[in-house]
Amino acid sequence: MLNETTHESLKLLITESVFQYLKNKGIELKKIPVIILTTPKDPAHGHLSTNIALQLSGMISGNAKEIAGFIVQELEKNNRGMLDRVEIAGPGFINFYFQKDLLYNILHEIIAEKDRFGCSDLGKGEKILLEYVSVNPTGPLHVGHGKCAAVGDSLSKILRAAGYQVSTEYYINDHGKQMDTLGQSVLIRYRQLLGEEIEFPENGYQGDYIVALAKEVREKYGTEFKAKDDQETINFFKSYAQQKILQDIKEDLILFGVEFDNWFSEESLYTQDKVYPVIDRLRQEGFVYLEKGALWFKSTDFGDEKDRVVTRANGEAAYFASDIAYHDDKYKRGFQTLIDIWGSDHHGYINRMKAAVQALGYTRDSFQVLLVQFVTLLRAGKTVGMSTRGGQFITLKDLLKEVGKDVARYFFLMYSYDSHTEFDLDIAKSQSLENPVYYIQYAYARICSIIKKGEIKNITLDDINKEQIDLKLLDKREELEIIKKLMSFKKVVERSAIKRKPYLIAGYLLELASLFHKYYTEYKIISRERTLSESRLYLVCSVKIVLENALFLLGIGAPQKM
Repeated sequence: MLNETTHESLKLLITESVFQYLKNKGIELKKIPVIILTTPKDPAHGHLSTNIALQLSGMISGNAKEIAGFIVQELEKNNRGMLDRVEIAGPGFINFYFQKDLLYNILHEIIAEKDRFGCSDLGKGEKILLEYVSVNPTGPLHVGHGKCAAVGDSLSKILRAAGYQVSTEYYINDHGKQMDTLGQSVLIRYRQLLGEEIEFPENGYQGDYIVALAKEVREKYGTEFKAKDDQETINFFKSYAQQKILQDIKEDLILFGVEFDNWFSEESLYTQDKVYPVIDRLRQEGFVYLEKGALWFKSTDFGDEKDRVVTRANGEAAYFASDIAYHDDKYKRGFQTLIDIWGSDHHGYINRMKAAVQALGYTRDSFQVLLVQFVTLLRAGKTVGMSTRGGQFITLKDLLKEVGKDVARYFFLMYSYDSHTEFDLDIAKSQSLENPVYYIQYAYARICSIIKKGEIKNITLDDINKEQIDLKLLDKREELEIIKKLMSFKKVVERSAIKRKPYLIAGYLLELASLFHKYYTEYKIISRERTLSESRLYLVCSVKIVLENALFLLGIGAPQKM
């Protein structure tokens, strides 16, 4: 079968050929380059390709084409029935064309594994904590937060499929001045609603949601807090607003198909006395020093541009101190790798956190940050204005009402998270092939329709004798291209997991859907020829499984009707 075993067998044959070449040339190498097999974009260039000859030529100052020629000759003598032919391309690439029987066997594998097809043990159970969104509970989620949520949720699914043990977490920033500011903002709006002439502070939180919260308090408590501005009153408004906003955030995320394994409160770090002991530990180890009454962390010892304050002169812990304690707590919970997904405006925060991780005794590479670039909404070709400072922005909830969960998620995931997203609302709302989500889901719905037609003619997957089915009838170029694309799914999932980039799955989906649509328009799947119908139904059922599995990894539905 053209699976992981086949890949490894081919790598072994190539390795043997390389060592034979070196032996013939009298060259001693303790280690040869890692043999990488890739899937060529152009089907004419084979099912798999390698650049090992080019890599080796650079190490021994040899001729890449000569090396490639020797490897090809060796493989032609000892290909063990796997290869139909092997060719040299360009300056020394080697293209492999497998026997068709091996290609067809991938369909048996897909049908047998169903929703497990595409999964692997790449991660070997490595424990990963994936933290994302983590918006301050001071306002509703906007479209930028939606992109972070889509990336994080999809990445968690991809990593799990690739054999990692993943937990997801939302860090609630419920400690600090921003929470007092929230309480004061709602309190002042409440007092204004009661007719008090009181000025709203410049640093207060703007937006209709603050007024709505103030109205709720007025409806429930009447004039109980009129003319009050003491800390106890502020604390009440702070607590009330925080709980309501956090509940709204959770509800919006559920609508978006995102649920977290754990919600972690920053405030709990202080109530459980986890912040100051960590700072003391770093001080005892020589990584924290006192200057002008404040405690400073020696982040420059680990490559940061300057040292950072962890405790101010008044003894109050800085926000950075909370983050150090929080990440230390993550490691203490047994996680081997930490992945944080942040907005692009946090770029300057990465080095100080990596420095803290190292000072705590963990490896720098065990802490990874994905910076998500911003989102621009377009309507009629023009940018939709947004200002979070002024409280005027498009909320995630508004976006979901307009375009729906599936479309929103795909549009956030169709390009790499570290590139700017232009979200065209007109295309997103259109039910046409111009909309990539509609195009992909339509492919799935079409297959469901084909399966129903097969049922009418008593041609179903259950009725097909898998031992006698003649898959050699699938000899059209379009059919072989689809099979080749199906064959590459597991590798795409693994690459997406390694690179932490869900957009690779999104791109794969669009390509597979495109291949299917072209095939559908060219050939009749269910026809009077039962044997051919069975073979083609077997193929499209395999496509259906892979489409559904890939859509699941992106958190997108697979509708049976459109």
